Amino acid sequence: MRCIGLPRFGGPEVMRLTQRPLPRSDPSQLLIHVTAAGVNRGDTVQRRGHYPPPLGASDIPGLEVAGTIVEVGSAVNGWKVGQQVCALLTGGGYAEYCNVPAAQCLPVPAGLSLTEAAALPEACFTVWTMLWDAGRLAPGETILIQGGTSGIGVMAIQMAAALGHRVIATAGSDMKCEVCKSLGADAAINYRTTDFESAIKELTSGHGVDVILDMVGGDYVKREQNIMADGGRLVFIAFLGGTSASFDIRQMMHRRLTLTGATLRARSVDFKAAIAEQLRTQIWPLIETKRIRPIIDSTFRLEDVAQAHERIESGDHVGKILLTLSDVKNGSTRL
Repeated sequence: MRCIGLPRFGGPEVMRLTQRPLPRSDPSQLLIHVTAAGVNRGDTVQRRGHYPPPLGASDIPGLEVAGTIVEVGSAVNGWKVGQQVCALLTGGGYAEYCNVPAAQCLPVPAGLSLTEAAALPEACFTVWTMLWDAGRLAPGETILIQGGTSGIGVMAIQMAAALGHRVIATAGSDMKCEVCKSLGADAAINYRTTDFESAIKELTSGHGVDVILDMVGGDYVKREQNIMADGGRLVFIAFLGGTSASFDIRQMMHRRLTLTGATLRARSVDFKAAIAEQLRTQIWPLIETKRIRPIIDSTFRLEDVAQAHERIESGDHVGKILLTLSDVKNGSTRL
């Protein structure tokens, strides 16, 4: 099969199109013929040598795919050869074939193409894990999403809004702010021209937000602490602004604030299976009724993977970036 190898760490140019044998599946896994694979920041961090695959995972980059089942493990029930699925991986997505635990797979939602479905797993699993698991987002609460037009951001806005939460987002331009509002954000703040701390205080009449989904870290943390409601939760999903931060411990104690975060890749299959079930019952129906939709910025051929990585690292994208591996009609939803 064709796949992308990492002979060394470095910039996008180090990735190489190569050939490898098809992966072997164990009895609990499915073998998938990949139509499209998502490109995520985790892939770029792995490429630079700072995000190694968990023990036993493929060293091929790629954390999500959509495609067609070509082999079903002997211990697997509920799936059959020929079904179209999308899946969350621990690695191996930048390839024509990949194997994955069946419990980490979901059916392609009705009405979506395989290419569109490839934009769902990493974002949906991550958002559910961070907001409703780590963030304990409760009915009626308000959420701030930093980086609202990222692949995670566009899904977080839609999922939270569809489930009845007040959503505030930040983005780096007025155009991106309008995108956030079109996806369901009640308000959007251009962080390049407006102080988000002051804006949040005004938007919430001084109450603050209950949950913050933050991919920046660094000097944002102190400012975010000041705009959290009593009992608020700050959930880290990345640290683009740096891994170190300062905050007021006394304020944390007196106002019962929580700073937390997690990574998803190394979690157990059982953990991911539980999230998959929540998505199947809570989110998939909203996708099928078009209350939530995949937002795709751009697609690249597998052999153009370096351009895809350059695109995501530029920060100019709105929504997901995908690699396509099969000649299929692209029904992608673009803004």
